[in-house]
Amino acid sequence: MSRFYARRMPRAAVLLVSALLAVVAALVTAPAAQAAMPTPVAAATARTYLATLTVQAEGSSSGYSRDLFPHWITQSGTCNTREVVLKRDGTNVTQDAACAAVSGNWYSEYDGATTTSSSGFDIDHMVPLAEAWRSGASGWTTAQRQAFANDLTRPQLIAVSASSNRSKGDSDPAKWLPSRTAYTCTYVRAWVQVKYYYKLTVDSAEKTALTSALSGC
Repeated sequence: MSRFYARRMPRAAVLLVSALLAVVAALVTAPAAQAAMPTPVAAATARTYLATLTVQAEGSSSGYSRDLFPHWITQSGTCNTREVVLKRDGTNVTQDAACAAVSGNWYSEYDGATTTSSSGFDIDHMVPLAEAWRSGASGWTTAQRQAFANDLTRPQLIAVSASSNRSKGDSDPAKWLPSRTAYTCTYVRAWVQVKYYYKLTVDSAEKTALTSALSGC
């Protein structure tokens, strides 16, 4: 028996070491996970949230101005909200001394577009500022509107292609959903979470569209 182990143990040790080295190598060479918008609540939670939202006709756009939602405020050092999101949502992003993204790769979840130039991407407010205004934000303080417009904690900000952002405008899900249907579930879950957190209302067509989309998630 002693001679058996004398012959076998070295080989077993070699195999064990080889396996450990393979694991270490995989960890070292594995691609870094891409950062992204905060993951929205699960579909079941979104459906629960949606059921509690107040349903009423949208308010007026009278008095609305983007300036009433101070955005792209300084987050730290020279970095404003836009640059933080560009860094978060891209890969291999490099920034200059002013925190501006000078290179990197970005993928638009809305339409599948890609770019290596940050100027080709916008930072979209999941629930648009004008939509929020018509859904209750008209009665907020400036501080509340600023917090909403720069919210990095909820799934409210995302870097997407400029063309998809312009196509969306200030539409709600009854009028616009991402052309990349694989993102529909994430989109409506995020929309509901933001509206729920900020106690914004939904109109009847909006709720119907959200209910329908969530039923397929």
